[in-house]
Amino acid sequence: MTNNQIAAYNAVLKNESPLEVVRWGIERANGHAIVSTNFRPFEAVVLHHCVQVQPDIPVLWVDHGYNRAATYRYAEKLRDMLHLNLKIYVPKLTAAYRDAIYGPIPDIDDETELKKFSAMMKLEPFQRGMEELAPTVWFTALRKVQNPQRARLDIISEDLTYNTIKISPVFYWTDADMENYLEQHNLPNEWDYFDPAKADEKRECGIHVK
Repeated sequence: MTNNQIAAYNAVLKNESPLEVVRWGIERANGHAIVSTNFRPFEAVVLHHCVQVQPDIPVLWVDHGYNRAATYRYAEKLRDMLHLNLKIYVPKLTAAYRDAIYGPIPDIDDETELKKFSAMMKLEPFQRGMEELAPTVWFTALRKVQNPQRARLDIISEDLTYNTIKISPVFYWTDADMENYLEQHNLPNEWDYFDPAKADEKRECGIHVK
């Protein structure tokens, strides 16, 4: 897909509903679409959209082993509610093993160690998952309002790292839009989420860096 084609598709899809964006992507995936999740707040929105169009769509989740109890309960609740075809990938080291050898989660200001942590506990299993699932279309919950890095993206982008078309159906939705959708569809949310690979919402862990 050329840059001009991507720009043209983005111009058209910006005026479509997220559900229509998902339908557009599924039609072009030739049976090779996935949606990734980390079960952070509002993830139920994009998951609900995707399973409406393709109920058995693979849901790629990297469980790095440091999620809080509420996040695990949220994941199980959504798996049951939406009948998610959950594909869980874990690091080659458990959290306990890693902490014993390398120490606790790096401090928010230790960029070098945070990158090492992310590469070992999050990026490696994610890359393994992408290689095994080999999607041609990858749905994400990225939104423009999340951080400056993501604000430079759009609904559709080409991810050369994974040789796939990345589609973010709710890219232009606000938090209020997401809240309204959850309420309308009686979907749960989870606010106790914490990503140790990012440490704060302004950082990227490496998965979505172009």
